[in-house]
Amino acid sequence: MDVFLTRAARTSRRRFAGGLAGAFAGLGAGLRAMPPDAFRYVLSSCMYGTMDLAEIVPEVHKIGAAHIDIWPRVHGNQREQMEAMGHDAFANLLDRHNVKLGVLTHYDLGPFGLQEEMLVARKLGAEVLICGGKGPLGLTGADLKAAVKTFAEQMRPHIDAAENAGVTIGIENHGKNLIDSPDAVKWLVEFVPSKHLGIALAPYHLEQDPGLIAGLIRDLGERMVMFYAWQHGKGSGKLAKEDELLQMPGRGALGFGPAVRALEETGYKGFVSIFMHPYPRGVPILPTAGEVTAEINRARRYLESSEGE
Repeated sequence: MDVFLTRAARTSRRRFAGGLAGAFAGLGAGLRAMPPDAFRYVLSSCMYGTMDLAEIVPEVHKIGAAHIDIWPRVHGNQREQMEAMGHDAFANLLDRHNVKLGVLTHYDLGPFGLQEEMLVARKLGAEVLICGGKGPLGLTGADLKAAVKTFAEQMRPHIDAAENAGVTIGIENHGKNLIDSPDAVKWLVEFVPSKHLGIALAPYHLEQDPGLIAGLIRDLGERMVMFYAWQHGKGSGKLAKEDELLQMPGRGALGFGPAVRALEETGYKGFVSIFMHPYPRGVPILPTAGEVTAEINRARRYLESSEGE
């Protein structure tokens, strides 16, 4: 609460106007919809490695979030923990801490293997299932556009299933993937007009150009369902911890100010995950839950003060 009181104390007229724009969003296009400290944060469980859900769930509200994003192996194992404890026990754990299931992340299942998990999402109230795309690699121009169109057509039954389940499939612009470039991302939403397929945008996998990232946010508009506050830094291989942490907002060279402004100006209502990958996969980004939470909050304070960059 102290973080938000401090922010409120120094809120500018421009931010106040942005808050009003959110309250009266229908009054006109182009008005700011929300200040950055009103972003819809989600806590990605893999940031805590394979720590127990009982230890992670209490951290959700500490980072200003109300939702959790559950990851399976190899990045975490909280999806497997859900099965081991049972869905009812998991739901009770969330209820005890006033937390909601927002996202189920499943790169393991891929875009064509999500239909059974959609039923779990519907049962437990998750809004989004995230995965990568699928198709040939290394294409450009007309060849890439044709491959994206084919992928879009292949997704039709899965999008229909998502609509029936009341969930959205989020495709990340993952590296070494068919949907890994700004062109591919934009073509995918063009070929799939359904709101039940959206983009999980990861700046880590894009050219580290603040203007390009902000422009892509504006181009995607309401079709973006997740924004990973995540930069490339020195990558996510075997590095000294201080170099590994350069993936976090406010540590590496990428300025997030243009992205924050684009999110505000488009009235972004999807999730924001402050994110990085540790090495090796499956370990927490820092040794203890408290340290992980503190690092996420450091990055959150940076995002919430980065409008002027």
